[in-house]
Amino acid sequence: MRAYHINSHDISPQLTELPDPAAKADHITVSIRACGLNFADLLMIDGSYQDTPPLPFTLGMEVAGVVETLGEGVTGIAVGDRVAVFGGQGGLASRGVFDAARTVKMPDSMSFEDAAAFQIAYGTSHLALDHRARLRPGETLLVLGAAGGVGLTAVEIGKLMGANVIACARGADKLKVAQAAGADHLIDATAGDLRAQVKALGGADVVYDAVGGAQFTDAFRACKPEARILCIGFASGEVPQIKANHLLVKNLTVMGLYWGGYLDFAPGVLTGSLETLFGWYAEGRIRPHVSHVLPLERVAEGLDLLRTRKSTGKVVITMP
Repeated sequence: MRAYHINSHDISPQLTELPDPAAKADHITVSIRACGLNFADLLMIDGSYQDTPPLPFTLGMEVAGVVETLGEGVTGIAVGDRVAVFGGQGGLASRGVFDAARTVKMPDSMSFEDAAAFQIAYGTSHLALDHRARLRPGETLLVLGAAGGVGLTAVEIGKLMGANVIACARGADKLKVAQAAGADHLIDATAGDLRAQVKALGGADVVYDAVGGAQFTDAFRACKPEARILCIGFASGEVPQIKANHLLVKNLTVMGLYWGGYLDFAPGVLTGSLETLFGWYAEGRIRPHVSHVLPLERVAEGLDLLRTRKSTGKVVITMP
């Protein structure tokens, strides 16, 4: 099979030929049709991601495809089923072996491209806003990096949950994408004092931050009393430092959200969230925004789109 494989963190991954995998106990073999790219893939390349697999491995965290074979002990799944899988690795290949417990059957109406773009981005935002921040109707939600893979879903889900959504992104084109997802107010991250602009809109009850750096600091200072700040990621490359006395003065709460971690300590929370999200998709209430669909031969180009922030929503790689 063909796979985008990494042998060393000092050498760029390469598209190469590997032996076809065989299903083991409690696992399934999937003919992969599409794989969603994530910022975490870039971190895995240099070994800085918290769940970077041991070398060597194949990149690609979330896939959609067709079940080819079942390992011993697998129930509830049949050969030929259309499935989405969060495998954490192994997705940028023509075939993959994945834990059956991480498999979700796709709605009949869902394309492979949509399914590959769905789980991490929507799952992260739904768990963050619903389970962690307890976002309430009428509250003001500030989304930083609002046109990115997870940020755009936060805009969409926040609006579905009844929030007043402020979207912050770089440039008019990205802000148009956020507006189409339901944002009520738009702030260009390159155009001045973020704190002042958010304060002029009444301040934030919840901040969804996938950026970090200076934007986190400005958003922190624009929070209302008892606001909740969600740390989702640090696309800026700068992890902000928090002054605990400032938390005290305004009664603020800062909380982290690592979606994949729930598989280890509370898998039912994650699977319940996904059931809700797939139901919303089937009802036509949410739709992934995929800015680029590229073949496996162009995966390096797709990763560069993430690295240079030239994509909006998700980048998806398809297999021949």
